[in-house]
This record gives sequence, structure tokens and C-alpha cells, in this order.
Amino acid sequence: MAVLKENSKTAVAQWVHQFSDELYSWAYFKTSSKEVAEDLVQDTFLAAFQKIEQFEGKSQPKTWLFSILNNKIIDYYRISARTTKKSFSLTETSGIELSEGLFSSFGCWKSTDIKANYDQESALLDNPEFNAVLEECLEDLPPKWKLAVTSKYLSTKNSDEICQELNITSSNYWQIVHRSKLLMKKCLDLKWD
Repeated sequence: MAVLKENSKTAVAQWVHQFSDELYSWAYFKTSSKEVAEDLVQDTFLAAFQKIEQFEGKSQPKTWLFSILNNKIIDYYRISARTTKKSFSLTETSGIELSEGLFSSFGCWKSTDIKANYDQESALLDNPEFNAVLEECLEDLPPKWKLAVTSKYLSTKNSDEICQELNITSSNYWQIVHRSKLLMKKCLDLKWD
């Protein structure tokens, strides 16, 4: 065994000092919540400590810890998808209804007064106010949809990995991404001047 039982506390303590910042950055990137990220990292180290005897040293400690963290993040979103955190959050059903209402039966936009003034700003993602509105619109998506969008656009995951994490088919995934983009556009049209 790569890590002896008597050295397990020391090893985990060293890992906390070595990898906390990187794990926290990843968790924050995936959840956009400081508190959730802190909890997930803490849970990661607790799980590592409890299962240290199972660590055989076939991978680097950092790789093993990130694997644990990614599982914690997936669990967090699965639980979030089952429970409603905010009363104003969209459900998948209401998200589908809203996104279908944006097009005519011919597939054309129903509204011709689409505001797209955010399209014309070249450094929009450097604008903190726009980022706050963008984050607010992202938070309004159903949890599974938010995870699909953030995994696609903010991480290096491919669609197969995302489908596996969300336990959905490829066609369902692409529908979720498409509908999410429509709702994000509508939200930005309404909230960003």
C-alpha cells in the first residue's frame, strides 16, 4: 500500500496544504458559490481521510482528490436537481414551455423587437455588471440545465462526458443546451440594457 496507516493523517494534512486552493478554484468554477465550493472541498478531504487505505498510489494524490471532488460536485447537482433551492427557479417543464414560445410554428422568432445591444460590445465579458446579469440569468436555469451549460462552455468536457454525468441521452443534452441558450438570450434581452 502506497500510504501506510500510521502516515495517513500526515499525508492528508500535507494534501490539504498542497491542493486546497486548486480544489477550491475548481469547485467554485463548477458551482459559482463560495460556500458550496468550501463545503465540497471540505467533504473531499474528509472522504479522502476516511478512505485513505484505499489509495494505492496508482495515480497522483492530486488526481485522486480531484476525482473525489468531481464526484462530490455531481452529487451536489443531483441533489440540487431534486430539491428546489429558489421559489423563482425554472423547472425543466416551464423552461421547455418558455423556450418553445419564442418561435413560430415555422421556426422563426415570434418577436421582431429583439434587443441585442449586448451583441455589439466587444469586451462584454470584462464588464462586471454584465457578468452579474449573466450569472443571474444562469442561476435562473433549472439545475440540470445550468450544469449542462457550464460543463459545455466553462469546462473542457465533451458532450459524452456531460451526458454520462447527467444520465441523459445525446439528443436530450443538445435540446437542453439549445433551450438553455434561448432562455439565457431572453433573460439577457430583458435584464441587460
